[in-house]
Amino acid sequence: MEKYQEIERSIIKKFRKGIWTKFIKAVKDYKLIEENDKIMVCISGGKDSFLLAKCIEEIKRHGKIHFEAHYVVMDPGYNEKNRKLIEENAKLMNIPLEIFESDIFEVVNTIVFKSPCYLCARMRRGHLYNHARELGCNKIALGHHFDDVIETTLLSMFYGAEIKTMLPKLPSDNFPGLELIRPMYLVKEEDIIAWKKYNNLTFLNCACRFTEKNQTINDNSKRLEIKELIKNLRKINKDIDHNIFKALDNINLNCVLGTKKDGVYKSFLDDYDKNK
Repeated sequence: MEKYQEIERSIIKKFRKGIWTKFIKAVKDYKLIEENDKIMVCISGGKDSFLLAKCIEEIKRHGKIHFEAHYVVMDPGYNEKNRKLIEENAKLMNIPLEIFESDIFEVVNTIVFKSPCYLCARMRRGHLYNHARELGCNKIALGHHFDDVIETTLLSMFYGAEIKTMLPKLPSDNFPGLELIRPMYLVKEEDIIAWKKYNNLTFLNCACRFTEKNQTINDNSKRLEIKELIKNLRKINKDIDHNIFKALDNINLNCVLGTKKDGVYKSFLDDYDKNK
């Protein structure tokens, strides 16, 4: 059996409960992949996006939904070593990779900016949407997982002073007809790490030029701070992950001070006298 076949088998067999079943559940529950979709699967070089690519391959090969998939890497300016690692992993995992170039790292690296990650992410998203449109795709698949969702939720509360989360899918505001989907939405990071270790795989983490020169950017990031907080809370309550996630699907509008939709704020006082 070839290495890529062992990797594929591990997703279906060894990690069926933690990865494959949750991947399929997200796809079905949130209607992420539908008949005749044309999906651009975005691979950053990390464990999450490479696993996403293999799961998409599996559902395309064995599922009942007929759709197209393009496996795409946007090179924002990787150094030669990192670019080579991505190409070698794609070959090892038998993923038909397409790579297109951009100068994002070069641009971000020349800007004096306290937090370059936000700018880099916005620029990446723009390039990816443009390329998806060029390919004629109607959906873009990203590798965000369950832990990303609950971390984003707490980040919004603690540092954004609002309750919001990362949705499993959303339409593009600037590119009509394009939709972003997150098929790994229910898969926990610990299962992705276990899958990576089981198959003895090595992936990129952050390959940005800025953080290569300034390691404290990653070490002091708010997301890592939240990740550590959740880790400690889990010691007190083993269900903390599930409860944070479920809370966003179980909001009691009778017991909140205010809500905001499409930029319009509504206070609980607006209807208070009517309900007396």
